[in-house]
Amino acid sequence: MANEIQVCDECNFMKLKSIIPKLQKMAPDAEIKVGCKSYCGPCGKRAFVYVNGRYVSAPTEDEVLKKAEAFIKQPSVQK
Repeated sequence: MANEIQVCDECNFMKLKSIIPKLQKMAPDAEIKVGCKSYCGPCGKRAFVYVNGRYVSAPTEDEVLKKAEAFIKQPSVQK
């Protein structure tokens, strides 16, 4: 099952130009949706992403990426 990641294009604590490539590297199979998530309160205070339906936030972009790794589904190995 592919990963689904959502990021806000209005977040003050992340730059889409840098976070999208990092997310693609972390989860190559991910469907990454970019757009307002109507989460303006927290978005104005911390970096955040949704990973497979889980809200993940941290003070910086790098910290949120580190926390988000725990929610990335790893591809199953076919035998």
